[in-house]
Amino acid sequence: MTTKPAPRTPSRPADRAVVRALLDRQPRTYPEAAGIRLRNTPMPLYQTLVLALLLSARIRAGTAVSAARELFAAGMRDARSMADADWQRRVDALGRGGYRRYDERTATQLGRGAALLLDRYGGDLRRLREAPDPRLALMELPGIGPTGADIFLRDVQGVWPEFAPYVDRKALEGARRLRLPPSPRRLSGLVPDRELPLLADALVHAALDRRLADDVLSAARAA
Repeated sequence: MTTKPAPRTPSRPADRAVVRALLDRQPRTYPEAAGIRLRNTPMPLYQTLVLALLLSARIRAGTAVSAARELFAAGMRDARSMADADWQRRVDALGRGGYRRYDERTATQLGRGAALLLDRYGGDLRRLREAPDPRLALMELPGIGPTGADIFLRDVQGVWPEFAPYVDRKALEGARRLRLPPSPRRLSGLVPDRELPLLADALVHAALDRRLADDVLSAARAA
């Protein structure tokens, strides 16, 4: 028997005004900012995993995005090229992106993670998607803990819709700051399905940047 999805809770006009003001100010996801054209294919999925690893450290999100761009520009765009790159090459790319505090440890994690991904899944995260618990499988990769797994699943929910609505703890923190309902199901009713990853990432921006949140609330009140 096919189970019908639960109906979405009607949203308040004020909530929609807040979301529109937020998305006007944050029109790109983190993968888009890193130059990733996310599709359900091995290369962009792997690049999104790399970005999730970088974003999960205690470092500015802009620095993580810059470091990801440098890794990709240096040719480390998939699990094979990451595994084949020597450690110093990874360190140098991270350094050019400003990711210096964790560059040596992260370079090691990227290499080991790529090797494990190749060994276990042939370098294709679509095979990990078929695991009994994909989130747990992600956390078996070096450098990917609960935060990294949440970031990855938050951003791939548009191409892995079985995880939607995926609104993690940090995104819910942003929702509370913006006085939006701290409920993944209710938040998902504020945007079309295709915009769920964008909304989730924008809420993270609001959690990290109080001035942005205040600006959004002011703009929504004036709308």
